[in-house]
Amino acid sequence: MKTEVYSWRVAPELKAGLEREARRRKISLSAALDLAAQEWLRHHADEATDELQQQRLHEAAARYFGKLASGNPRRSETVRQAVRERLRRRHAR
Repeated sequence: MKTEVYSWRVAPELKAGLEREARRRKISLSAALDLAAQEWLRHHADEATDELQQQRLHEAAARYFGKLASGNPRRSETVRQAVRERLRRRHAR
């Protein structure tokens, strides 16, 4: 049972097109608008699902952002020195 009312302004061309499509389908203008709104919601529900899935993936991955298991709490401060030392050892053969 429909109990809610919603109104908005549309361009005359859009209104004429909606009325023409409603007559072609032999339905009322309000039924055509209901169908259009339902189709739009179905289409955008898929997008919302994708956004929720991306949010869940991001939250799951966020637990590991910026974490390295090196045992050296100052690793980020000494990375330049560590890389240079490794390069020296590799090329000193």
